Amino acid sequence: MQQQTPQEFIEQILNNMPSGWLRTTTHRLDIYDESLAKTQFLEQFEALYKEGVASTTALETLPTAYDYIRLGHPLSCVLEWGMAKELNLDAAHVISFQSQTVPVLAVLRKNLLDGKQTQILYTQELPDCFNAEIIKEVYGYTFELKKIASVSGISAAAADYVGSTIFISEEKSVKKVDVPTSVDFHISLLGVLGSILTMRSKDAQGYVSAIQHVRRRETIAMTPANSLTALQSFIDRSVLKISEGNIQQDKKSVLSAIKKITQGHTEALVASSGLSMQYAIMMGLVHNAQQQHPGKAITFIVPPNCYGGTNDQARRVAACLEHVEVVDLPVDGDNDMVQSIDRVLDTIAQRDAVPYIIAEIPTNPRVEVPNLEALKKALSTSRKTSEGNTAIPPVFILDQTFCPNVNFLGEGSILANVQTISYVSGSKFPSGGRCTAGYCVANKKASALVPNINTHLKLCDNEATGLQLEILAEQLPSMNERIARAYNNTREFVNFIEEELPEAKINFVSEALAEQGFTPSVFSLDLPTKGTTLEERELYKRALNHKLIHLMITEIPTESKYCVSYGQLKGCYWTIPATSTQGTTKEGDKDYIARVSLSANMDLERHKEVFREFLKSI
Repeated sequence: MQQQTPQEFIEQILNNMPSGWLRTTTHRLDIYDESLAKTQFLEQFEALYKEGVASTTALETLPTAYDYIRLGHPLSCVLEWGMAKELNLDAAHVISFQSQTVPVLAVLRKNLLDGKQTQILYTQELPDCFNAEIIKEVYGYTFELKKIASVSGISAAAADYVGSTIFISEEKSVKKVDVPTSVDFHISLLGVLGSILTMRSKDAQGYVSAIQHVRRRETIAMTPANSLTALQSFIDRSVLKISEGNIQQDKKSVLSAIKKITQGHTEALVASSGLSMQYAIMMGLVHNAQQQHPGKAITFIVPPNCYGGTNDQARRVAACLEHVEVVDLPVDGDNDMVQSIDRVLDTIAQRDAVPYIIAEIPTNPRVEVPNLEALKKALSTSRKTSEGNTAIPPVFILDQTFCPNVNFLGEGSILANVQTISYVSGSKFPSGGRCTAGYCVANKKASALVPNINTHLKLCDNEATGLQLEILAEQLPSMNERIARAYNNTREFVNFIEEELPEAKINFVSEALAEQGFTPSVFSLDLPTKGTTLEERELYKRALNHKLIHLMITEIPTESKYCVSYGQLKGCYWTIPATSTQGTTKEGDKDYIARVSLSANMDLERHKEVFREFLKSI
């Protein structure tokens, strides 16, 4: 039997693909090996291709490609595989982005750290969002821009160039583009769908991990819906069929809902993910500091055990800029957030540096809330430099993903007189887990900072897609009601575990905090352990975590899931922060405990029954 072409096989795949390929944002960790992200999926996908098998059943058994949807997913992997086949490249050397500019920034970042020169060639126009001056001055990247008349001019422009050559072209369909071998990186711009980066150089393998990491931290992969559109063009060589729906109407609805929920002073900015929102905040603040406090050091103060993406992204920004550093802010367990902030701000004031604090309230994964009056005092205190001058006041960057319903920004709120920017991962409660978009809002005191943040959100082409805005417009109006109902389920489950297993340590908000509006629906569970040595006790506890999670997802497969998320519309999610959300956190700061996230719609009694079964087994 003659083997199908990649296009023919992909057409069958799209006809038979599991519904989750297009709609699921929370991937299963029980069939995922992070060290083989994308690789394991594509190896088994390739085997299906060789066998000519494209049934839904076969596709459903493929392993998870990435733990987060924004990092990649089955459809982005299939798109990259198809393009690689067309170009006779390793599939690892093709990477799709929702952004048009970030793939360029990814190469520039790698070359900056390697001390390598870069030239960017283009024939038509660069994306409107590409601002060469800001990229050089704020991001610290160096490059040459050269407009050439046609593709035939590439060879002459790249002939004697010592460094990397990037070629950028606008494409109306997804197809093979023939470029000279002197091109190291080709970026196909696909309008609102994003872009596809192909690595053609001999040392391409040395760039794969670095570029993937940029996609992991500073932007997102081409979304499932957009990947599907791109694949359909790839199959039949047709012009891309792009529909953005009622984007302006949906955006207006989303901004109105966020305004009502947050009582923020500024209009919200909506990004393609929580981390792409955070990246715009960080780079916008770096930009602002360069303008308002030229020559002064910039310090990002970050909890070392907070969400790994936050921690890692801050350190990645600092790695590229000599005047930016990261300072640890211990906030959990025996460490008090307010005392830590006080101590760190005193030190930074002495140095006359610019202080930016990133913190989660409640904290993740310990679900702790600081004394808010004391926090306000610590952030509002006027400090002096070593020379006796007034120190630069801090900006508080608040990740309130766990409790997006709490008013931190409005007039009369606890942080009304502190420069505060609040941001939320929209993949959680705002969308009910249906998309990855995130948003940020500032209070009146911090409103002057928003234009720079908006500049960098647009420069990175990281604004929310039309479909993301449509989903947020649908889900945001019911968010606070879902939060209340999910909290009630969580409180009941926590009370049940405390009664059934009193020796376990549960991290959850007190009822007094809940009365103040802190009603998360996630808690962490530190199971009791056994053993004579510290190592034995730790190993026993880690094994017990997995035993509990395995039992839950096996006994309640329609509701319990081993994955990383929160605020979902249905079911109960389980994870171990140390091996998921804290993946890039330093080992000593990781939390090997179970984190449990409940929804407003789940069979709580069944979960209690299975937990009792677990107790009988230990």
